[in-house]
Amino acid sequence: MQIIQSIQNRIHVIRGERVLLDKDLAALYETETKALNLAVKRNIERFPEDFMFQLTKEEWDDLRLQTETSVPVEPNSEGTQPLRLHVETSKPGRGGTRYLPYAFTEQGVAMLSGVLHSEKAIKMNIAIMRAFVEVRRILVHQSDSRLQLQELKDRLGEHDVQLNQIYDAMENLLDEKTSQRKWEDRERIGFRQR
Repeated sequence: MQIIQSIQNRIHVIRGERVLLDKDLAALYETETKALNLAVKRNIERFPEDFMFQLTKEEWDDLRLQTETSVPVEPNSEGTQPLRLHVETSKPGRGGTRYLPYAFTEQGVAMLSGVLHSEKAIKMNIAIMRAFVEVRRILVHQSDSRLQLQELKDRLGEHDVQLNQIYDAMENLLDEKTSQRKWEDRERIGFRQR
C-alpha cells in the first residue's frame, strides 16, 4: 500500500490527463531516465500522443513551481520543516534540465510493460496500474460526494423558501391579530341603549 501511495504522489494532471513523468518512472523502475527514454524511442510507434507527450517549457516551469512549494521533508535541526526541491535538475548551476521531460498517461505506462522486460519493471507496472485505479476510484468517490452535497444544498434552499413562506404567514397572522385587537379596544361612539 505504501508503494501505491508513493506512486499516487508522483501522478500529476497535465493537459487534463493524469500522467507520470519519465524521471519518476525511471526511479520507480530503478533505471536511468536516459535509458527509459531510449527504450521508448526505439519503440516510438507504440507511443502516440495520447500515450506520451513532451512537456512545454511553461508546463515544466509550472510543475516545478508546484512541487517546490508543496513537498515537505524531515524537520531540520531547528525543528522546522523546510521545503525540498522535489524536481532535481540534471546539472546544478546550469539552470535546470537540458531536455524537457516526457509525460506518460496511464495507457503509456501500460505500453511500457511491453518495452521494458525486467522483473522489477513488470512488478512496478502492476503497482502503477493499481495506483491509477485507486486515483480514479478516489475521484469517483469525491464526485459522488459533491453530487450528494449539491442535492443537500438544493434541498436546504427549498426548505429556506418554505420557511420564509411560513414566517411571512405568521407575520400576516400577527398583523391581523394586532389590527383586530385595535378594533376591539377602540372607543365606542353612538347611542347606548338601556
